[in-house]
Amino acid sequence: MPAALDWSQCPAVESIPGKVSGAWVFKDTRMPVSTVFENLEAGASIEEIMEWFDVTHEQITAVLAFAARSLASPYFPPPDVEASRINAHSL
Repeated sequence: MPAALDWSQCPAVESIPGKVSGAWVFKDTRMPVSTVFENLEAGASIEEIMEWFDVTHEQITAVLAFAARSLASPYFPPPDVEASRINAHSL
């Protein structure tokens, strides 16, 4: 699961202290969101994940869509003026 994502902005998930150690889980479940990404990476289909972990297609696609939107428009802060003066010769 991409660590850079701000999951607090995804309405399909929640993190509750004491519930699955505060991991981001699908709302009203104990299934960590990371499980979807781990299983997709391992070659599982969305249908298999739905069957294995009792989550809906809508839940999975909401998380995937949120991740895709978040990663599609990364924020790059303006470069630091001093950092822009560094070149290979100064290293």
